[in-house]
Amino acid sequence: MSSNSFAYNEQSGGGEATELGQEATSTISPSGAFGLFSSDLKKNEDLKQMLESNKDSAKLDAMKRIVGMIAKGKNASELFPAVVKNVASKNIEIKKLVYVYLVRYAEEQQDLALLSISTFQRALKDPNQLIRASALRVLSSIRVPIIVPIMMLAIKEAAADLSPYVRKNAAHAIQKLYSLDPEQKEMLIEVIEKLLKDKSILVAGSVVMAFEEVCPDRIDLIHKNYRKLCNLLVDVEEWGQVVIIHMLTRYARTQFVSPWREDDGLEDNEKSFYDSDDEQKEKTDKRKKPYTMDPDHRLLIRNTKPLLQSRNAAVVMAVAQLYWHISPKSEAGIISKSLVRLLRSNREVQYIVLQNIATMSIQRKGMFEPYLKSFYVRSTDPTMIKTLKLEILTNLANEANISTLLREFQTYVKSQDKQFAAATIQTIGRCAANISEVTDTCLSGLVCLLSNRDEIVVAESVVVIKKLLQMQPAQHGEIIKHMAKLLDSITVPVARASILWLIGENCERVPKIAPDVLRKMAKSFTSEDDLVKLQILNLGAKLYLTNSKQTKLLTQYILNLGKYDQNYDIRDRTRFIRQLIVPNEKSGALSKYAKKIFLAQKPAPLLESPFKDRDHFQLGTLSHTLNAKAAGYLELSNWPEVAPDPSVRNVEVIDLAKEWTPAGKAKNENPTKKFYSESEEEEDSSDSSSDSGSESGSESGEEDEEGDSSEDSSEDSSSEPESESGRQSDTENRRVAKRNSKTKGKGDSKDEKKENEKSKTSDSSNAESSSVEESSSDSESESESESESESRKVTKVSTPVFVPMKTHVLLHRMSGKGLAAHYSFPRQPCIFGDKMVSVQITLNNTTDKKIENIHIREKKLPIGMQMHVFNPIESLEPEGSITVSMGIDFCDSTQTASFQLCTKDDCFSVNIQPPVGELLLPVAMSEKDFKKEQGMLTGMNETSATIIAAPQNFPPSVILQKVINVANAGVVPSGQDNIHRFAAKTVHSGSLMLVTVELKEGSTAQLIINTEKTVIGSVLLRELKPVLSQG
Repeated sequence: MSSNSFAYNEQSGGGEATELGQEATSTISPSGAFGLFSSDLKKNEDLKQMLESNKDSAKLDAMKRIVGMIAKGKNASELFPAVVKNVASKNIEIKKLVYVYLVRYAEEQQDLALLSISTFQRALKDPNQLIRASALRVLSSIRVPIIVPIMMLAIKEAAADLSPYVRKNAAHAIQKLYSLDPEQKEMLIEVIEKLLKDKSILVAGSVVMAFEEVCPDRIDLIHKNYRKLCNLLVDVEEWGQVVIIHMLTRYARTQFVSPWREDDGLEDNEKSFYDSDDEQKEKTDKRKKPYTMDPDHRLLIRNTKPLLQSRNAAVVMAVAQLYWHISPKSEAGIISKSLVRLLRSNREVQYIVLQNIATMSIQRKGMFEPYLKSFYVRSTDPTMIKTLKLEILTNLANEANISTLLREFQTYVKSQDKQFAAATIQTIGRCAANISEVTDTCLSGLVCLLSNRDEIVVAESVVVIKKLLQMQPAQHGEIIKHMAKLLDSITVPVARASILWLIGENCERVPKIAPDVLRKMAKSFTSEDDLVKLQILNLGAKLYLTNSKQTKLLTQYILNLGKYDQNYDIRDRTRFIRQLIVPNEKSGALSKYAKKIFLAQKPAPLLESPFKDRDHFQLGTLSHTLNAKAAGYLELSNWPEVAPDPSVRNVEVIDLAKEWTPAGKAKNENPTKKFYSESEEEEDSSDSSSDSGSESGSESGEEDEEGDSSEDSSEDSSSEPESESGRQSDTENRRVAKRNSKTKGKGDSKDEKKENEKSKTSDSSNAESSSVEESSSDSESESESESESESRKVTKVSTPVFVPMKTHVLLHRMSGKGLAAHYSFPRQPCIFGDKMVSVQITLNNTTDKKIENIHIREKKLPIGMQMHVFNPIESLEPEGSITVSMGIDFCDSTQTASFQLCTKDDCFSVNIQPPVGELLLPVAMSEKDFKKEQGMLTGMNETSATIIAAPQNFPPSVILQKVINVANAGVVPSGQDNIHRFAAKTVHSGSLMLVTVELKEGSTAQLIINTEKTVIGSVLLRELKPVLSQG
């Protein structure tokens, strides 16, 4: 290789021969190749000089080239000292690239990395979340036991970080630390327990992976987080989905009873006939108890169903194995369509999917029978795929489809791929053995193949025929004679041995042919394969016992040949046979039974699928693929007879709310208001306890519902806060009535204050409360709880500013055959649900005939989206018009809600896509509160743009009109003429959306949007920018 490079170097002048910054060779020969290696040295020296430069641009350029070298697989380890010097660079871009390099080489260059450990520790406090995360990654990559305490401290701090990205990296570091020092297990479990409570979808997959690595047996850590993980599953990244699904599969097998009992309950009806009355009564009582699925079990099955449509094959496979292992058998059928879809992927994915289908199709043929044609072999398939498809086709074969399959197999036998052709012949044999109706057909077909030109096909046919004839030998003497003639032409040892075995077993049925076969075999004995020699010895022994007149001398000759054979197995067999069949003084009692031993009836071979014994491994795992237990494999446990206590998964939501209420403020504010007597307090407490009981009951009821997965999962997430807010407002109304009717009374002002705060937040977001719970895991919980409770006061919905209502075409009269439909957003709270956007639809009949039964059906909504439709309209008169209201929960996204608008005779597909500004509700807020909230929503939660327009476009009234036209926001009073502020919150989650327009000198203005919903924020910024720029 060096000579080639040198030649190239000469041609190109040596300047561009090798990659810039390529590794230098340790030895430099004094010959002509010196020019090449010195140029390499110069290039690396060049990079070192650039890294030591004072200019950031040169350092950045050098780091980009070095990272490029690593990406191409080249060794850049010798640059480590020069790179590590820049770890303290103030330039963020350089620092990021340095950390990328250090993560790659820190393990190799541990001593040099340890010199910079103080810099990494400082970087853990960096304001940039990417730097903090990268520093933790580098620190966990230095695999030296001496820094374990430092790593442990860094992981604990990172686990409490405000950035979910840093917490995600903390979860990754847990696994590295555990592999370095397993003694830290208990401390790491504490961190895992804390991170499992994290509400961020970014962290969920990583912490579950850490859980699986460190403490997979600690199921108790999952109990409280089970429902949260089920609900987050759809939003987690694909890698995390796979990990969580596998973990939840194991969890379900330990916590729920088998859903397959309902299928097994009817099997022992006949067995109870002879039982006593008491025993029979007990059994019937047991059968009377119908199987009811645990709501949490149903929640897992329902929330994983949408993931069958994932673009990631690993996610689909994970959901498929979950359904296979934990769902009722009647529901597992839905995975078949998704698995068949994966067969359009690349060959590696096909191989894994087909292996799993092969295992499934043995137990439940009906799942894949409708997709039989999907398993037909293509000419472009590699051999491994062809073989697996054959296996599945064999498993799916039955009396109804066998004729079709046999025609398909006839084509496969002619394939140029000899290994595949041989596998097809084995498949035909298995079909013949399993389906008695086609046994004769298959046998005649295989006999025809014996005249094939290809020796491999003939040899495989002989082996398969031998197995089939064992099942019914008496009927097929002609086939045995035909096969005996093939001994002259077939050379494959296995086939020759099979023919000899068949003739030996049936020597009494072919008395003329068998001795002649033995004579021919005696001639070629010394040149035969060992396998064939053993069968020749067996044939000689059997003929000696049944036809000793003709074969006595031949058998003795063969035994003499075997006595001096090179293979000790053959020599051993020869001595054994001689003592057994040739009686002499030394032979024992066994020689009397020689005929019974050699000519005993052999059991027919059982032709089984090679995948039959794989079902004890979990589908989709490496162990299942290898059919051997791989390192780290976690076995699925058997279903428990009695389900463990389901209450361990209950989460005390009410207690959390009380914990976050600022008790100090409740005591200080309004100390004189004591409205209730002690008896009334007791009534209220009983009311609240009954409310909480009904809440838990309704929650479990909702989880037990079946139906469309997307609607059900969104119902679970939305119904609980709605019902809670409703109950709180009812309680508040009762208390107001009591205050009006009584002028005196004693009460607990603290409880009253808490109830007032709760009622104020009844229509605020679920996401906001979840963010409060999330921050409880941080060390600064007390101060954050105060700020959160105060911020909840400011998100009070105000009356929207009036703007002309825009209408959008839903259905044109030409497309709707005379029915026209328009929709608009009235910007009013939706009467159908707090999380829904109100939509008005105006229907016009432009025909001269009455249109009847106008209604909506076949809603095609994205996952999580919900729609409350209008009641069917019986009729719409000619030239008539009617306006109806709908509610749509867009889940804070601009995704299209598709459905069918139908009349008595026709259906029309229509779409509603909301402008981003209509997903908001205006919020009344003071300037002080606005600034406080804005200060909490900086960094990644802030997007901004500069607007250039004529000064006449910037008077307050124009800015107000333009912003309100685009977004349904409330105006915040401002003490500065050049700053205009607007506040809103998203309808679904209640996340604040803060818009600031700051006028600069000249004709420019700064548009700033602060929100947790960064996607909506960036879309709103794109819509506002051109509107504010226009004249």
